[in-house]
Amino acid sequence: MPGLVPGIHVLDTLKDVDGRAKPGHDDESIMPSQATIRPVTPRTAKAMLGDGRELALVDLREELLFSRSHLLWARSVPLSRLELRFGRLVPRRDTRIVLCDGGGDGLVERAASVLSKAGYTDLSFLEGGIGAWEQAGFELFSGVNVPSKAFGEHIEHACGTPSISAQELDELMRSGTDMVVVDSRPFDEYQRVSIPTATNVPGAELVLRIHDIAPSSDTLVVVNCAGRTRSIIGAQSLINAGLPNKVVALRNGTMGWSLAGLATEKDKDRRQLDVSDRCRTHALLAAERVASRFGIPRINRAGLDAFRADTTRTLYVFDVRNPDEYAAGHVEGALSAPGGQLVQATDQYAGTLGARIVLVDDAAVRAIMTASWLKQMGWHDVFVLAETGAETGVPAAPLLGNPPPHERGIDAAELSELVADDHATVVDLSLSPTYRKGHIPGAWFAIRARLGHALSRIPMNGELILTSEDGVLAGLASSETRVPARYLRGGNAAWEAAGFTLSTDARMADEPLDAWLKPYERPNDTVNAMSEYLAWETDLLPRIERDGTTRFMT
Repeated sequence: MPGLVPGIHVLDTLKDVDGRAKPGHDDESIMPSQATIRPVTPRTAKAMLGDGRELALVDLREELLFSRSHLLWARSVPLSRLELRFGRLVPRRDTRIVLCDGGGDGLVERAASVLSKAGYTDLSFLEGGIGAWEQAGFELFSGVNVPSKAFGEHIEHACGTPSISAQELDELMRSGTDMVVVDSRPFDEYQRVSIPTATNVPGAELVLRIHDIAPSSDTLVVVNCAGRTRSIIGAQSLINAGLPNKVVALRNGTMGWSLAGLATEKDKDRRQLDVSDRCRTHALLAAERVASRFGIPRINRAGLDAFRADTTRTLYVFDVRNPDEYAAGHVEGALSAPGGQLVQATDQYAGTLGARIVLVDDAAVRAIMTASWLKQMGWHDVFVLAETGAETGVPAAPLLGNPPPHERGIDAAELSELVADDHATVVDLSLSPTYRKGHIPGAWFAIRARLGHALSRIPMNGELILTSEDGVLAGLASSETRVPARYLRGGNAAWEAAGFTLSTDARMADEPLDAWLKPYERPNDTVNAMSEYLAWETDLLPRIERDGTTRFMT
């Protein structure tokens, strides 16, 4: 069994290779940790993935670095935002956790300090980082949401999900074929770009609403998304539910449509908001057949309470309905996770493999269909709760550690005066896409985990003021700098709420390594990015076969 590595010191991780303290860290933040963290070899870590016990495999690098190469089942939780994201993704404090980084970059040690102080007790790290995993002969993956994307490719191959090319669909449209096109993405994605005539029906809603959209069994049903996964899963959902219509997925989605040179639409609002009683009855009968086929159990509120009382297991409670329905009232403590998105990006919602999952939907249909896909993806303990609740709003994300002290903060009006008098250096720790959309005039972009590096490149003038989307991240970082720093209370949201303007003139003190951009978010290379992305998706199936850790079924 690997030896213990007790008493890891943050001091060691905040030094350059010659032993000098890295820029941007003061002595007060360099305190020894009480963390005990065990090294595990790649072979041991791979065995953990198949032993049936709960496991959170967490990659601490920035998202762009993660997207270039990572373990298949790793969850991306960058050290920069660890305190903001980890508590929701890995809620149980004695979860078995394996941390990984690039190997020797100090992220594991710094994260172990934060997590141990927050009460996490079972901490290990991948010895040698992802490089050691590759050297052991194991597969690494590029991209994001890889398990879900690979699952979509598996389903198309295993089920023979029928598809249609963009050119074939265009010809059918021109010929007046009796058909409907349903776009299975969230409404905001649909509005950004859509296929002509498409009606927005997010993935989990398809079985619930399709009989109102296509009442005749003679109508061809075409399901599309941006690329492949949600088209495949959406089409196969309707097929699994026994829809008598011919159902096909639009091959390569809106990307394939655009690459074929066909015109897209934007800002459309075609939606099927109401569900008739007849449609609901058909949908429930169909969903119950799916539940029987895949062994989807139902629970009641008492069952949910029993799960919540079980401290030996991790529990996620997801409301898979439309976000508007969730906002109007939901079961207390449930998080909004529209079913199509939960299947599309499971790693963004559930950080602990092998956890229990309860899906909530008053109509039951959306929860059953979503549960059927999670079961096939390898989540064994998935349950349906057909209820709603009176809780409104969004539960606050748990913050690891203590909130930043109020006295170190500054309000927007005071900062505005400092900026006007050129007496402040403002550094923005927001995600780079958010920063580019708008930030405090003159603010520099930096990444929190690399803040010392960024500050060494910024000409300092007056006070150092840190900001971020809502100020929380900036407050946490304000105690980590060698130069005394304050933070903007409420962050950029407070600045904007106070009536002050935002700028889009970028001042980059660091590379934007914090965000992986979707193909259509890369304006200078959209066509190549879309082609490469689609090729990447279709290449996933042989790669997961080589990896050998998936437990997909149909």
